[in-house]
Amino acid sequence: MNRIAKKISVIALLSSVALISAVASSNASKLYNLKKNNGISQKDQRGIVIIDTVHDYNLDPHTASYTTEAQLLTGLYEGLFSYDPITLEPKNAICQSYKTSSDKLRWTFTLEKNVKFSDGSPITAETIKTSWINLLKTPDAPFASLLDCIEGAEGLRKGEGDASNVKIRAKDDYTLIVTLREPTEHLPSILCHHALSAVSERDAVYSGPYTLKSYAQNKLELVKNQKYRDRENVNIPSITILQSDDEVENAHLFNTGEADWVISNASIQHIINPNAINITAEFGTTYLFFKQNNKKWNTKEFRKALLQAIPYNKLRKDYAVPATTLVYPLSNYPKVAGIDDTDEEEALELAKKARIKAGIGETETIQIIFAIADSEYMKRWASILKEAWEPLGVSLVVQVTPFERYNDSIPGWNADIFSYSWIGDYADPLAFLELFRGGSSLNVSGYSDSRYDSLLSEAAKAESAKDHYKSLSLAEQYLLNDSMVIPISHPISLHIIDKDSIGGWQANALDIHPLKYLYIKPRTTKVPNVVLKELEREQLLSLRL
Repeated sequence: MNRIAKKISVIALLSSVALISAVASSNASKLYNLKKNNGISQKDQRGIVIIDTVHDYNLDPHTASYTTEAQLLTGLYEGLFSYDPITLEPKNAICQSYKTSSDKLRWTFTLEKNVKFSDGSPITAETIKTSWINLLKTPDAPFASLLDCIEGAEGLRKGEGDASNVKIRAKDDYTLIVTLREPTEHLPSILCHHALSAVSERDAVYSGPYTLKSYAQNKLELVKNQKYRDRENVNIPSITILQSDDEVENAHLFNTGEADWVISNASIQHIINPNAINITAEFGTTYLFFKQNNKKWNTKEFRKALLQAIPYNKLRKDYAVPATTLVYPLSNYPKVAGIDDTDEEEALELAKKARIKAGIGETETIQIIFAIADSEYMKRWASILKEAWEPLGVSLVVQVTPFERYNDSIPGWNADIFSYSWIGDYADPLAFLELFRGGSSLNVSGYSDSRYDSLLSEAAKAESAKDHYKSLSLAEQYLLNDSMVIPISHPISLHIIDKDSIGGWQANALDIHPLKYLYIKPRTTKVPNVVLKELEREQLLSLRL
């Protein structure tokens, strides 16, 4: 998923590290018990308020691509599987059970009976089939290639085949049969994605635990879906999402109880309750990549020379979690040699050889275009790269677009280097490596390499997690050695939420917190601390001033 990048102050984070670490340690064992309604008092349940950044929400699950949209869509839509709120493992949702054939190519899903959309219309196996076919037929749907593992899906997606060739069959109302072109062990994890939800062909009809009541003037209102299949276990009756970029005001609204959860956009030094500050590293990476437009930068030799000249300590110095690889390290994933070596003399030698091979004169200046969003940190990157590459006879030219238009501009932008921030859609390295698979709908770079693609195919066919990871690590190493990407940092998420009051929320690597599981914890009676209350009152007054 694309991330709407909001740079969190590293200074503020580092000043809070000791405090936050202590809080995280004390709360580590307070995980949400997923037993239905365990310890949840219905009389305490109420509507909650969430504050998010100001941006236009795309609420079409087939085309939405940002993390903030993915978060909201966990409330509005549901497919065969959904994310476990703690482990992010796939949980059965509309799917009651499934089985695979001995060759692992045929998957048979049995659906729950009497599942309905918010308007009362039935959700059947044919509904799921139609939703997926419509996704494949949607132009520029970013996640459509997640279904390429299904026989015939890629052809339809690329406009080279017919829907009748896609091996998705509704045997009856409650049985869906899918035939794959290659084994895909992690298919249930893929099917958690919002793009693969049950989607009605009618407007304003939802399959998830909530429906959208209104969306206007930076305010969204969600209400409980009374037709939802598991509505008795949806505890929060309504959710209001306010959009605001005023960090101090957002902190004030949280401190006064007017907001229950602030997503990234709060001044943490103004938060009174330190236990509410939740900072975690995400399964994501911010990186630069070469787009396959200009012949010079399509060649490994030129790219490698550029990468060898970069002062990575300067490029990554402001980030809490610097990145040297594309994939955020997972347990049991083989170590990959990252990109962090700077050798100016080697860079000059590589550039000289590349010029000779390309027939470019030794003194001829070569232009490279860096496409950036209008932000200070991207301008700083450009300054560092420009200085590093000038000795190679490379002139870096910056082209700028407004921040909110940046990602949508990449496909048609005739530039050479771009920035991307990507959060994995499921806990598998393939969630990143798919970005460079030839022909993938997620591939905006235009990169295509048969060896790289074959390693991804080998990973899909692997019979064990160990072999799966091994092939993926070889693919990542191949991509890094090809000098296609310049990793910068692994993003961190900031959420302000009091987990002593709100249950069903837990920090996780994908930064997805399904709305269905939220609930208000039972009230506890405490003897008031008069001195503390007076200090809080004075601090709140100072915030308002």
